[in-house]
Amino acid sequence: MLNRYTRAFFTKLFTPLARLLVKLGVSPDIVTVIGTIGVCTGALAFYPRGEFLVGTLVIVAFVFSDTLDGIMARLSGRSSMWGAYLDSTLDRVADAAIFGGLVLWYAGDGRTPYMAALALACLILGSVVSYARARAEGLGMTANVGIAERAERLVLVLAATGFVGLLGLPDLILGVVLAVLAAASLVTVVQRMLAVRKQAVESH
Repeated sequence: MLNRYTRAFFTKLFTPLARLLVKLGVSPDIVTVIGTIGVCTGALAFYPRGEFLVGTLVIVAFVFSDTLDGIMARLSGRSSMWGAYLDSTLDRVADAAIFGGLVLWYAGDGRTPYMAALALACLILGSVVSYARARAEGLGMTANVGIAERAERLVLVLAATGFVGLLGLPDLILGVVLAVLAAASLVTVVQRMLAVRKQAVESH
């Protein structure tokens, strides 16, 4: 849902930068890789130390590479199956780093086991959400339904984590967000399974 309403805005915002990078001969794949490294650095260097604000700012600085590389690929005529594959695969790495960084903090110095469990649930279920769609498409079906796609999950977790770091809000605030994300991801998995089952049944 969020993708639908924000894609046009961010495409317009980043198109000048994308044009400049294409003109300089920068590859969209390089932007994808650098963006992923930046997100992972922000998540795994700062979140496990409880530095939520700094970590979130670093992540946000790089997370939009996911939009930028797509615009560059279209402008340069270099859109390809390899680029789409690389982008999707590294998206999973970045997502795992974000939630994994929270797991490391709350399972370690943060000493809040239930928060670590919620972050771990988001990590696992988020991966299953993506796999459910990819596997369906691999079987010739579609599973692009659900209430918790990647954009929604990222915006909510980064906003909550950043505000906890900035304003010193209680961990419970982030805990509620993680619980909602875990529940929404579970619902999305079920929605995608039902959608694929319906298509499988109708095809026989």
